[in-house]
Amino acid sequence: MITEEQILKALSNVIDPDFGKDIVTLHMVKDVKGGENEVTFTVELTTPACPLKELIQNASINAIHHLIGKEVKVNITMSSRVTSNRKDNKAQLPKVRNIVAVASGKGGVGKSTVAANLALALAQDGAKVGLLDADIYGPSVPIMFGIQGERPMMTKVNGKGMIVPMERFGIKLMSIGLLVDEKQALVWRGPMATSALKQFISEVLWDELDYLILDLPPGTGDIHLTIVQTVPVTGAVIVTTPQQVALADAKKGIGMFNMGAIKVPVLGIVENMAYFVPKELPDNKYYIFGREGGSRLAEEYDVPFLGQIPLVQGICEGGDIGVPVMVGDDEITKAAFSEFSQNVARQISIRNANLEATKVVEMVR
Repeated sequence: MITEEQILKALSNVIDPDFGKDIVTLHMVKDVKGGENEVTFTVELTTPACPLKELIQNASINAIHHLIGKEVKVNITMSSRVTSNRKDNKAQLPKVRNIVAVASGKGGVGKSTVAANLALALAQDGAKVGLLDADIYGPSVPIMFGIQGERPMMTKVNGKGMIVPMERFGIKLMSIGLLVDEKQALVWRGPMATSALKQFISEVLWDELDYLILDLPPGTGDIHLTIVQTVPVTGAVIVTTPQQVALADAKKGIGMFNMGAIKVPVLGIVENMAYFVPKELPDNKYYIFGREGGSRLAEEYDVPFLGQIPLVQGICEGGDIGVPVMVGDDEITKAAFSEFSQNVARQISIRNANLEATKVVEMVR
């Protein structure tokens, strides 16, 4: 009979590359059972989008065969529980494990497209995901998800009226564009815009989420400060394109999150429109905006490079007709977004394990 002690001893040789510790010490091994020439256990990953899932699974099986017996039958279940490192009072979004800001230094780099498809990719990997369109003056979620003209429902929770977020393609959505006429210009001063944003946080029934993706407006201003002072932001993803003018503005975005008064971890940089791929020649790459600017920027600021998203016609067309690329049929671009989302999930897990607790920023004037 193989004992639980033997199984755990064998699995203590399996190292998680991200954390540099064995999976037993990390409490990732659950429900261990021994038997006659048979073992059963569960490995609980820190995110369903873990890119190392197959590597850890194979290493666990090899450890059992190498240290217990080659003929042992291994019944392994790979599960996940998204980590969180919130230590705030959870006055806002109490059931949301991680809040991720998607930002850019300038407009026109495809930040909203990246945010939308990041949310969809995480959901397709099994996570519970919400997307908050925090761009009050230029909301894009209604168009990108094909819900223009629709209005969210209201419900009461403990006697308080709450907005029920829209649901589309498996994720929860909220945008100012769902509450006003799409032809109506919002000529609001800063306090009105930030007040509306706070309502989307406190008066929307987000319920339980593994990740809430915040699509921030371009630049660095009121909305960004309101977000970090209202909710504990787990980290920020910076979107850029390869050309120098975009990279220069992306540096300002990184600088804002790195400010001593804010100190929100930058999870990494993603390079959008990295290269052009013609539909007729899917194996050809044309670097029309420059090459590897995003990776050089990541190296300069010592932050992770999360991936490259190609410039293809299907991304634009899908966003215009309300069918984002992650629910379309462009396999090349879907693969790029999937790899990017897995890298984001991985960096969130590393951040939660190694950095100080996530908290609301308290800025002293």
